[in-house]
Amino acid sequence: MWLSVVVLVHVLLLISNSVESQSNIDTLPGFPGKLPFKLETGYIGVGELDEVQLFYYFIESERNPKDDPLVLWLTGGPGCSGLSGLLFEIGPFTFDYANSSGNKPTLELNPYSWTKIANIIFLDAPVGTGFSYATTWEAYNINDTSSTAQTYEFLRKWLMAHSTFLVNPLYIAGDSYSGKTVPIIVQEVSNGNEIGHWPPLNLKGFVIGNPLTHEIWDTNARLKFAHQTALISDRLYQSTKRNCQGSYINPDPNNTQCVEDLREVNECIANIYIAQILEPNCAFSQPPKPNKLWSLSPHLDDDNFIDILHSTPDQVLEPWCRFYNYVYSLIWANDKSVQKALHIREGTITDWERCNYTLTYTHNIITSIDYHQNLTKKDLRALVYSGDHDMSIPYVGTLEWIELLDLSVKDDWRPWFVDGQIAGYVTIYTEEKYSLTFTTIKGAGHTAPEYKPKECLAMIDRWFAYYFL
Repeated sequence: MWLSVVVLVHVLLLISNSVESQSNIDTLPGFPGKLPFKLETGYIGVGELDEVQLFYYFIESERNPKDDPLVLWLTGGPGCSGLSGLLFEIGPFTFDYANSSGNKPTLELNPYSWTKIANIIFLDAPVGTGFSYATTWEAYNINDTSSTAQTYEFLRKWLMAHSTFLVNPLYIAGDSYSGKTVPIIVQEVSNGNEIGHWPPLNLKGFVIGNPLTHEIWDTNARLKFAHQTALISDRLYQSTKRNCQGSYINPDPNNTQCVEDLREVNECIANIYIAQILEPNCAFSQPPKPNKLWSLSPHLDDDNFIDILHSTPDQVLEPWCRFYNYVYSLIWANDKSVQKALHIREGTITDWERCNYTLTYTHNIITSIDYHQNLTKKDLRALVYSGDHDMSIPYVGTLEWIELLDLSVKDDWRPWFVDGQIAGYVTIYTEEKYSLTFTTIKGAGHTAPEYKPKECLAMIDRWFAYYFL
């Protein structure tokens, strides 16, 4: 995949002599007329000799850029592009599905974009994600620790180049796998401020959605979630808990009662789309996989996922699946006219992928819970949200690790509403200067803004304004 990168190493080294490059974008293929918001794209070099070139999309707040928060957004994966978060979750434009066909995706405005209330940097990180690239083979070998260090370096350099935003309240945000990396970056920023790294960053807190925190913990929570949502019976739930003793991943094959219970559980959920349990399963035509419930990311690794992404929308068969929406991003972002409009450096990547699952990436941080514990001693705010129909990273597991932090409950579990309709449930925790707001999004999946954009905009708007009604 990276052959062309290696061939062009010497050219790329010349290209990346400057630390950063940036371009203002007025128009985009597929969008009628001029963009009604300010879009900037660019690269910032990080690491030794700036051998890693991280690509970003920056969109100014449509309300008050001078005073509104500055948000660094990291889509999960690892390896999912910032463009995915922009197009399918919280960005100002998305695809006009009704008027898109074949190789002609068209764009429309998203009325529930978070850029209506915040300045947002959508970052392609880690290297190898989206349009980010490296000028050496070695620089593609990354892990949780090196990736978060590069993101911190990116943020400092970006703010040095955009110094007017140094005074804006800064929030680090992301979803899914970013539930592991965001707390590490927040710790890096906090530590850097304390020891005098330049520039000082006006860090106020962080936001994580449907967050992966501990791979075994989050996966284990699927059994409890399946029971609470009536996907498995009371009898089977109690039997599995008893026989497996709370451990449902890689059970002892000699524990026949546990193995049999898990087999029954898998039969009950094998054809359910665990990213949103009420939507069709894109692998509906495939035989169920062994231990599907307990694989780390079954909603991402279905056998036919790549085939779907490389087809065109008019080739997909019924029933409709959410993954089919992503086909348009593959077509659009690989269009040469789009890449030219975005000022992508020619020859730096072969094919753009919404999520690159071929990264040379080592998961060297088992859990981010310890980082969360450290951050409770800081003057910070945290927002943790989960779609309550997400079985890939169930909200019940997220609640369990939050309770491990031993925070005081300021406002216990209660409903919150949008336009008179139940939108979810919220609990607010505090510890001296630290506060954590946990909220569910009723009916949302993995990840919440893609399913319930109106409710999620209301959530983040209220939270930024320091109230939650």
